[in-house]
Amino acid sequence: MTQIVSTFYKFVPLSNLTHTQKLLLSFCQEREIKGTILLASEGINGTIAGLRDNIDTVLALLRAQPGLEDLEAKESPANTPPFRRLKVRIVKEIITLGWPEANPNQQVGTYVSPRDWNDLIAAPDVTVVDTRNAYEVAIGSFQNAQNPETLSFRQFPDYIRTHLDPTQHKKVALFCTGGIRCEKATALMLSWGFQEVYHLQGGILKYLEEVPEQKSLWRGECFVFDDRVALKQGLEPGTYDMCRACGHPISPTDKASLAYQEGVSCPYCDQTE
Repeated sequence: MTQIVSTFYKFVPLSNLTHTQKLLLSFCQEREIKGTILLASEGINGTIAGLRDNIDTVLALLRAQPGLEDLEAKESPANTPPFRRLKVRIVKEIITLGWPEANPNQQVGTYVSPRDWNDLIAAPDVTVVDTRNAYEVAIGSFQNAQNPETLSFRQFPDYIRTHLDPTQHKKVALFCTGGIRCEKATALMLSWGFQEVYHLQGGILKYLEEVPEQKSLWRGECFVFDDRVALKQGLEPGTYDMCRACGHPISPTDKASLAYQEGVSCPYCDQTE
């Protein structure tokens, strides 16, 4: 039976985290919801999967909590369960960057809708930057976007300091999978003196959902953090699998390599390749 994958986040001051954690854990367990929900004093971040009615019930519970009344969720179908367990965790940051001045509850960049995104990134005076990690960028990105080649989001501030200058890069457009990394990144850049910082509202997933393929400037597939591995235009299932040994996304070409042995190794973890 088809499941619904629901992804949501919101930066909003939250309190009573322990109470909320226990409430969500028992509520989701009773409805066979799987996935991960992160709670912090700065907000909530989650991706969960389950049957349609159960997902709707969980979202209704979340929206009944103070500060989450307007919580938005992005959805896509999954033919098989994309998660194997449920985790509801209290963390310091719902997306880890490590810079206190990166506070989306105080300021963020300018949101750009998916249908206006093409015009923005086509402008010659706009610097377009992919905020995701190198293994994500490798399987798909927007045309002419800069690849910071980071291994984790915590490295992104170093990229900003070494490759971007507020006196030279007057307009910077950022994008990420669902939008949450850009919230932190634009908040940080504004605190560092950048004047015009834009980010793709709803992230790549919203763009792939709303922009027709014939008008799309996206090239490749979009990595997602569940067993689907990657999605294509229209949020259709992609062609990538996951190496169970090292966790790297692998393409059909990778699986044809002599270094690939299912469940054992792939070209990214086999040192002989």
